[in-house]
Amino acid sequence: MHSTNSAASKILTFYAQFHDLNSVIGVLKTTFEDEPNTPMMWNLIIRSHVDLGLFHSALSLYKEMRQMGVAHDTYTFPIVNRALSSMRVDAVYGKMIHCVATQMGLDVDLYFCNTMIDVYVKCGCVGYALRVFDEMLQRDVVSWTLMIAGYGSGRQVGVACDLFNEMRMELEPNSVTLIVMLQACCASTTLKEGTSIHGYAVKSGLLMDWSVKNSVLKMYASRRSTREVELLFSEVNMKDVASWNILISFYSSEGDVIKVAGLFKEMHSLEVNSWNIETLTLVISALAKSGSLSEGEGMHCLVIKTGFSDDVLLTSLLDFYAKCGKLEISVQLFSEIHFKSNITWSAMMSGFIQNGSFMEAIVLFQQMQADDLDIVPEIWRHLLDVYANLGALKLGKVVHGYLIKNFFNGPVDGTAHLETSILNMYLRGGNMSSAIACFDSMPVKDVVAWTTMIDGLGSHGFGFDALKCFYLMIEKRVQPNSVTFLSLLSACSHSGLVSEGCNIYYSMKWCFGIEPALDHHTCIVDLLGRCGLLKEALAIILKMIIQPDSRIWGALLAASRIYGNKKFGEYAALRLLELEPNNAGYYTLLSNVKASVGRWNEVEELRRVMSERDLKKKPGWSCIEVKEVIQGFVSGDISHPKAKEIYEALGRLSRVTQDFG
Repeated sequence: MHSTNSAASKILTFYAQFHDLNSVIGVLKTTFEDEPNTPMMWNLIIRSHVDLGLFHSALSLYKEMRQMGVAHDTYTFPIVNRALSSMRVDAVYGKMIHCVATQMGLDVDLYFCNTMIDVYVKCGCVGYALRVFDEMLQRDVVSWTLMIAGYGSGRQVGVACDLFNEMRMELEPNSVTLIVMLQACCASTTLKEGTSIHGYAVKSGLLMDWSVKNSVLKMYASRRSTREVELLFSEVNMKDVASWNILISFYSSEGDVIKVAGLFKEMHSLEVNSWNIETLTLVISALAKSGSLSEGEGMHCLVIKTGFSDDVLLTSLLDFYAKCGKLEISVQLFSEIHFKSNITWSAMMSGFIQNGSFMEAIVLFQQMQADDLDIVPEIWRHLLDVYANLGALKLGKVVHGYLIKNFFNGPVDGTAHLETSILNMYLRGGNMSSAIACFDSMPVKDVVAWTTMIDGLGSHGFGFDALKCFYLMIEKRVQPNSVTFLSLLSACSHSGLVSEGCNIYYSMKWCFGIEPALDHHTCIVDLLGRCGLLKEALAIILKMIIQPDSRIWGALLAASRIYGNKKFGEYAALRLLELEPNNAGYYTLLSNVKASVGRWNEVEELRRVMSERDLKKKPGWSCIEVKEVIQGFVSGDISHPKAKEIYEALGRLSRVTQDFG
């Protein structure tokens, strides 16, 4: 009978894979012809659906089983609980199963209780799981490990550690328990708990397990403990691919692309099978952060050569090319990905936004709607960013209304970031009253929300309000980051707050321990330059340890032109051309500087160089939302269908302006 059931189970799984329910029922009737409607028969069919991930179908079958009055056995509920755990459904479904099992006297079964704990933990109801755990007459390693995992997933690291220590008084943890504990320690603010578990792993001998060793390595990596990560990695004699991947991921998160490239070359020199698709994905993602186009292209060639590829890897390549400005390649890769996940759609939409292709991002979103895809919060954030960049305030308000109705009334992950994107949309659209109301209504304001508000106030000239917002942020004990100070310095620059900006600039390092980066130096140069303090601005540049880039020289050049300082302007323009010799805009700026002092021979020489190199200045463009339709305009372009009426209206406005002086 056992062999018959085993064969039937395989056949059931085959038919269930093709959703052929009639064939499934036919097999069951044939197999259990002498014993129709037995628990074993229904357990087989429900389990076959759970094994294939058809959880809704499995629950529907269980409902049908109950309606037919089929008796349950000790295997039925654990199978149903597997479906509930995988679906992470609302706790009410778990309570219903728990209630039925209790009525049938199955609540004392160890296996059932463990699956019940798992259901409650996956539903986020650790309190219910603890009640089941406390009432159990017998507990094994699985019971303890599930409870520890529950507290760990809820970031209650201290409680998880207490439970772990309590477990050791009753029975010894196994490698799975240690892995779960180490995962929990990744969320800790200190290394104390993690090092304690590491010590136990060494003492118990469980550190010999590869998975435990890699979990310890991952724990130290999550805490940014470079010394411990390097020391532990060096002590591993036989490193598996997971160990290498953890180390590559660590240095990628640290922004050390040179180290990532070096590690991959070292892996590549060892054995053919020493790296996998995940390794390639991690390396490409690291290169995307640095914009290393040539290295990334080399990795792409390796992907093609080895044939190591999947949709996740292709998505990483898509993101890489988009960040490097090669949008056409990203679009081609997007078309080649057969099963596009939300991450893939999000990466493509983000790529369009990064490259200023806002209309294409809107078309992509419309395609998602047409395909009836489940649009996650991250996609809505991208759409809000598009409308913020286009100044499409009315369309942004429509999205805000939809999100209030569908996302903000329940426990949906990612809503905090959505609220920040809505805030940014109102700020970029100039609707300060709505932005302030949105900011005040946010239940949790993290550093990103505060920084967004400071940046918005500053960009509209409310420098003093931006400073007040910053001091309130400090009062609320929210720690600022480098971006916060960048927004503050920009706010001071727009409002001409020289002394306040200088105080912020020097307080970064001495009060908050944040070393000013190139962007912060650029902001302070812009602030000093706008106020005519050109010598002080140049002194900042010359004293910098960091190599100046085109933006900081551009800030000095702009200030020199405003105040008519030809000497400083020419010096800044020459530095710009040294950095970007093929930028037509910089040639035009230098030409204007020389023309303003009558040096026409040098102007002609610059024009000749531009002509020989075929350098053309990219025309500026702008857009405006009219009656919920976005109208785009390019400098000097008359292709707009209403160009004649537009220029006539501009002419009338110009004449009126002249009349008023």
